[in-house]
Amino acid sequence: MGDDGLIRERYRLIERIGRGGMGEVWRAHDEALGRDVAVKALRPYGVAADPARLDVLRERFRREARVAASLQHHGITVVHDFGEDDGLLYLVMELLHGRNLAQLLEDGERVPLPVPDVLDIAGQVAAALAYTHAHGVVHRDLKPANVVRLADGAVKICDFGIARLGHDAGFTARLTGTGTAMGTPQYMSPEQIAGDAVDHRSDLYSFGCVLYELATGTPPFDVGDAWAVLVAHRDTPPEPPRLRRPELPEAFDRLVLDLLAKDPAERPRDASVVAKRLAAIRPHDAAPGWAGRLAPGPAAPRPRPPRPAVTPLAALTGPVPRPAAHPGTLAARARLAATLRDLGRTQEALAEYEELARLAAAVLGPDHPDTLTARYEAGFCLGRLGHAAEALQRYEEVVAARTRVLGPGHPDTLRAQHGRGVNLGRLGRWTEALALAREVHAARARVLGPDHPDTLVSRREIAVALGWLGHWAQACETYQAVADARTRVLGADHPATVSAREDVANCLVRLASRQAAPEGGRASGSID
Repeated sequence: MGDDGLIRERYRLIERIGRGGMGEVWRAHDEALGRDVAVKALRPYGVAADPARLDVLRERFRREARVAASLQHHGITVVHDFGEDDGLLYLVMELLHGRNLAQLLEDGERVPLPVPDVLDIAGQVAAALAYTHAHGVVHRDLKPANVVRLADGAVKICDFGIARLGHDAGFTARLTGTGTAMGTPQYMSPEQIAGDAVDHRSDLYSFGCVLYELATGTPPFDVGDAWAVLVAHRDTPPEPPRLRRPELPEAFDRLVLDLLAKDPAERPRDASVVAKRLAAIRPHDAAPGWAGRLAPGPAAPRPRPPRPAVTPLAALTGPVPRPAAHPGTLAARARLAATLRDLGRTQEALAEYEELARLAAAVLGPDHPDTLTARYEAGFCLGRLGHAAEALQRYEEVVAARTRVLGPGHPDTLRAQHGRGVNLGRLGRWTEALALAREVHAARARVLGPDHPDTLVSRREIAVALGWLGHWAQACETYQAVADARTRVLGADHPATVSAREDVANCLVRLASRQAAPEGGRASGSID
C-alpha cells in the first residue's frame, strides 16, 4: 500500500470505521468502479517472523476469501475482491449502512430489544445460516458484533468464511496467550472450547448465545471473568431466558435452551429447523421496531423493562480464585521469560518460568491456562538443558491438567503431549515415543488438518522414532511424506521444505549403509 492510502492502485482508504481482532476496517472508494466499499485490512504481525506460517496463512487467506466471495445470499455481506499488497492482506466488501447488534444493545444501555425485533432478527439470521451451512461453510465466530441490521430492517452476517483468519494471523485476542481455540468467550460452543472439530452445530450454539443476549440484555454466562465464562459454557446449564424476562414466548425460551445444549447432538438438526420454529413463534400481526421507523411520524420509544439480575458467579461456576496481585505483573514476567528463552539464556528463562508458574497458581489458580503455560515452558527449558526426566514429569503434569480442563483433543493439550514424546525419546524410551507421536499426529490431523505445521512436526517425530528403532525404510517414507506436504503447501524453495528434503537425504544415507551402521543409529534429530 502506498503512502497515499491506495491499495493496488484502485482502493483509496478514506476513513477508518472499525478496529478489532482481525485488524482494521476502512471506508474506501473503488476508483475503478466509482463506488464506496469497505476494506478489511489484516497485517499478520503475529506470524511475520515465521515464514512457514506466513505462507500457509497466505494460502488459507486466498482459499477462505474465495469461499466468502462465493456466498450469494441477501443475509450475508458481499465480498467483492481480495488480495495482498505490500504484506497487507485485504478484503473488499459492500459498505453497510447500519448498526451491528452489539452497538444496538449498547445504544439502548443494554436494554433487551423488543420481542418482535428479536424474532425478526432471529428469523433472518437463521435463514442466512441455513444457506451457508447447506454450502458447507461454518462461521466459527458468530456474535452480535458480526451481525448488522440496516436502516430498512435487513440483517446481514459479516465475516462468513473468513472469521478464523484473524486467529491465524495473530490478531484474535487470546484469552491468555496460550492458543485458546478461536472464538469470542461469551459465544463459544463447548466443543470449540475443548478444541474438538466443529461443524454447523457450533454456529447454532453461538446463535443461541446471541438470541439470549438480544432477548435479555446479557449473554447466558455474563460472569465477568473470561476463564469462568469458558468453564460455564462447558459445565453450567443456562438459566432459562424467561426467568430474566417473563414476557418472552415459551416456545422461544425452549428454542434458545435447545440451541444451548452442551451436546451438539441435542441441538436442532440444522438452521432450517430453527427458522421454521421461529416462523411458528412470530405473530403475523407484530411488526418489528424498524418498520415503525420507516413510517411517517416519530418512532415509539423502546420499553425499558427492569434490568435483569446477574446470576452470582459462585452460583454458576463455584469458587473462582481472585487475583491477589495485578495480572499485568504476570504478563510482564511472561514476556521477560520468553525473551530470555529466545535469546538462548535457557537457565535464566527456566528460573523465570518456575517463579511465574508459582505466582500464577497463587493468583489465577493451578489450572488456569496461564499457569499451565508457564509450567509447559519450564518443561521446555528443562529439556533443552538436558534434564529430560524432570521435563517429562513436568509435561505429564501439564497434559493431565489440560486434558481435565480443555479436553484431550485441544491443541494446547496436544502440544504438551508432543513435548512429552520428545522427552521420552531423550530418555531412550523410543517405543513409547513412537506410539505417542503417532497418537498426537492422528489427533492433530483431525483437529488442525493434515498439512498444518504442527501436524507435520508430529509426522516428522514419527520418522525420528522409527530411525532410532532401526526401521530406516519406514523412516525414509515418513520423512518423504513430510517433504511432499511442505512442498505442496509452502513451495519447493521454502526453508522448511529444504530442511525436510535434507531429512530425506540423511535418512537415505542411513538406509544405504544400514549393515555397517551401529544398531539403532540415530535418525535426524528430534525437535521441540
